[in-house]
Amino acid sequence: MKRLERALRRTPDLGLTVDGVFGPKVETAIKQFQQEAGLTVDGTVGPVTWAALPDGGPMPTLQEGSTGSLVNSLQTLLTNGAPGQWITTPQGIDGDFGPHTKAAVLAFQAWGGVAQDGIAGDQTWAVSLHAASATLETAVGLQFVIG
Repeated sequence: MKRLERALRRTPDLGLTVDGVFGPKVETAIKQFQQEAGLTVDGTVGPVTWAALPDGGPMPTLQEGSTGSLVNSLQTLLTNGAPGQWITTPQGIDGDFGPHTKAAVLAFQAWGGVAQDGIAGDQTWAVSLHAASATLETAVGLQFVIG
C-alpha cells in the first residue's frame, strides 16, 4: 500500500499522505491519475494502472555516515534552499553525511514541519519545497529510488 501511495505522490499528488491506508483520498488520487493518463477510470489499481504509475519504491534513508552522490545532491539542495528558509547549511558539498549535514537536515525538518531526527527518511523526502509542486525527493531525482 505504501508503494502505491508513494507512486501516487510522484504523479505528483503532494496532498496524499503515505500511511498505508486505502481510503477515499487514495481512491480519488487513483481515479484522477487514471483520467489524466487516459486509462479506464475505475479506482482499481490493476496491471495497466500499475504499469503507468511512477516507481513507488522508497527513497534510501540517509544519516550520519552515509556517503555518495545522493548525499551530494541532498547537500546541494540544503545549501541552495537555506537562505531565507531553513537557514542552516551542510557547510560544504562533499557527499559525506556528517554532523553539519545532520544539523542542516534538522533545520530543514523543523522548517518542513516533520519529526526532527536528523535522518533523511520517508517523512523528510516528502517535505514540500513550496515551489512547482516539488518535494525534497523529486528535487533530487527519482533515479535514487531503491527496491
